[in-house]
Amino acid sequence: MVVVAGFLAFGLVCAIGAWFVLREAGKQAIEPRPPTYSMDEAYGWVVKNLDELVASTLTPQEVRSILGYQIDFFGRQGVTQNGSVPHLASDVVIGSSETVAYIIDRGAADGLTFIPEQIYPVVETQLAYLRAIGAVGPRSGHDSTE
Repeated sequence: MVVVAGFLAFGLVCAIGAWFVLREAGKQAIEPRPPTYSMDEAYGWVVKNLDELVASTLTPQEVRSILGYQIDFFGRQGVTQNGSVPHLASDVVIGSSETVAYIIDRGAADGLTFIPEQIYPVVETQLAYLRAIGAVGPRSGHDSTE
């Protein structure tokens, strides 16, 4: 009798666990996970897609620094999320000239000298990467008047 009750209890625990797993899997199928930024992936994508003329004027570390400064600028503007907040409170528009000015100043503070002609292509290529992974762009399925 004790063995039968043990098997029933074990079966009940397994059924409850399976229900939770299936429920979470269903949620993920309906709402896919938000895109996740990876500096290594972004760097590889940017290096692969960056104009050769611009790439020839920058070292790999300088490209990585520009990418990092751009992401830092996004964080300062309230664009980035850490995954704990489901959506930004409002739409955010970031202008390229503000980003480039920030990168020039930030690079100078770190002892790096950049010219806008080097930064603009890197910034635009990283934005293309962010669009490709779905991290930036218009909200899909939403009316802009919301």
